[in-house]
Amino acid sequence: MTRSTIELVPSAEDRRIARHAAAAIVLTVAEAAIPLPLPGVKPGLANIVTLIVLARWGWREAVWVALLQVLAGNLLLGQFLAPGFFLSLSGALASLVVLGLAMHLPRRWFGPVSQSILAAFAHIGAQLVVARLWLVPHDGVFYLVPVFALAAVVFGLVNGLVAARLLGELGGPRTAPAGGAGGAPER
Repeated sequence: MTRSTIELVPSAEDRRIARHAAAAIVLTVAEAAIPLPLPGVKPGLANIVTLIVLARWGWREAVWVALLQVLAGNLLLGQFLAPGFFLSLSGALASLVVLGLAMHLPRRWFGPVSQSILAAFAHIGAQLVVARLWLVPHDGVFYLVPVFALAAVVFGLVNGLVAARLLGELGGPRTAPAGGAGGAPER
């Protein structure tokens, strides 16, 4: 009986996703070390990487980076399958849906800053809904909306500005190759 081996050869896209996911994971772990005044209010520094990937390589790669960051970040922090993991995952999924829609808005008015703010609101909204349905079965959880909305505006603005600045230094957004990673065409 002969043994055959399967060799997986990563593509350039695989390597790029891995690099960006690693950067997002490092930011997630570093962010966990920052003392914050309120539980659940975090800057979301890894979202900067996701915004850059979205602008330069498209939604599909941004999804990979964000989901790998949530999975690996929670594994490294010892929170995998804990409530925080599901809150993080729900926020990431909602943000990705909003970013997928927002990238089709006119770039003249909707760039990384507005996309970041929209994604931050989607993230916090999904987390509040999951918290209400699962962890805190009381409408009192919605009294936190003003605090979380303020955090979404502040952190969304800061992360968007950082992403826009880095995109400017990197040469701005690219489009995905035809039939490629699902990037939006230039507008």
